[in-house]
Amino acid sequence: MKKAIFALRLSLGWLFTYAGLTKIADTSWSAAGYLNNSETFSSLFSWFASPANIGWVNFVNEWGLLLIGVCLLIGLWVRWASIAGIILMALYYFPILNFPYAGDHSFIVDEHVIYAFVFWLFIAADAGKYKGLDGRKVK
Repeated sequence: MKKAIFALRLSLGWLFTYAGLTKIADTSWSAAGYLNNSETFSSLFSWFASPANIGWVNFVNEWGLLLIGVCLLIGLWVRWASIAGIILMALYYFPILNFPYAGDHSFIVDEHVIYAFVFWLFIAADAGKYKGLDGRKVK
């Protein structure tokens, strides 16, 4: 079971690292379009997308993805990275939720919900302690 969770941690870590790197590298990328088209809590997400806020929202999104991914890859602060990942997945999920449809191809559950459950598994399994820096012995 530990090996499976380790493989899952590395896989999700790479997915998030790559997502963060590509957003950071693309200077034209912005979350504004995604946020402005929100189906649920549209006033909140429009506020995030406003010119006064979109700069820090993009920064937190890009670097949050990258840092969550790196933490999962090296197994450091996996519990905190997973909590941040759950919050980020909720912030990705609600803009596309038009209950009971999540986006164009999902009924209630989409990939963001699955990722959130995987993060929850990492917390419950203490996933950073197996072949990760969370499991290192401090002298």
